[in-house]
Amino acid sequence: MTQSRRTTLLATAALLSVTACWGSTFFLIRDLLDRIPTVDFLALRFSIAAVLLLVVAPKALLRLSPATRRQAMVLGALYGVAQILQTAGLAQTPASVSGFITGMYVVATPLFAAVLLHNRITRTTWLAVLLAFCGLAVLSLDGLSIGYGEAITFLAALLYALHIVGLGAWSNARDALGMSILQVVVVAVICLVASAPHGIVLPDTGRDWLSVVYMAVFPAALALLAQTWAQAHLTATRAAIVMSMEPVFAALFAVLFGGESLTLRMLTGGVLVLAAMLIVEIGPRRKVEGEVPHIAV
Repeated sequence: MTQSRRTTLLATAALLSVTACWGSTFFLIRDLLDRIPTVDFLALRFSIAAVLLLVVAPKALLRLSPATRRQAMVLGALYGVAQILQTAGLAQTPASVSGFITGMYVVATPLFAAVLLHNRITRTTWLAVLLAFCGLAVLSLDGLSIGYGEAITFLAALLYALHIVGLGAWSNARDALGMSILQVVVVAVICLVASAPHGIVLPDTGRDWLSVVYMAVFPAALALLAQTWAQAHLTATRAAIVMSMEPVFAALFAVLFGGESLTLRMLTGGVLVLAAMLIVEIGPRRKVEGEVPHIAV
């Protein structure tokens, strides 16, 4: 096995671990939001993550070029707003449904890559988009309207797709640590500003603090570091395909540990979304997933 192949496999394994961490948070966050406002939870979570990364590698930011710092700040802003929208949506949506809707970034990613990176959109990709839309409808339509929670979660998925495309275009292994730190810092600042008007509500039990610390260390700090490093070795579309396991993990954890019931509607909508993800992977890979060019900012 060549060194390049080993690196690709390691990057894929790292992203798969990231998606498992993300999937494990859906039912934890939904429970925590009963006691702590959304932006307060996110401000606390990403502040802890930022402090942890700055303490571990204080010089990593200094090694970034001005252009790389600007890119990391743009990516952090996209990720921060997406986190707020997704978490706010999760307060209104079952964890498994939120996970599946969030996973639609795997379909949006090649579409954004086609527009921003000028890749041709194939008929197979359009079929995947249609299937994903039908899956979203089955999961979240209530009569003829889409609920508020589902709608803002879908918007978060689009922002995550932009983040994936940007990270694929701008990240490199040398700057992965510094870019990860700056992204986490930007997310923390956005959330702190959003929570400032009413003050931050802190957890009042040891169990809640444990949940916050877990989500700060693993699905925030370490996960974003792993994603930034992995996307230096994988194209945006391939990364999104690997991360399509997130809704599967979310549903699995929600059913096993979150007390949710497995329903026919959940299975049907989930199968449609997952089918869209598989079509994106199998069908247009050679045409959509070429090397991602560098985009200046």
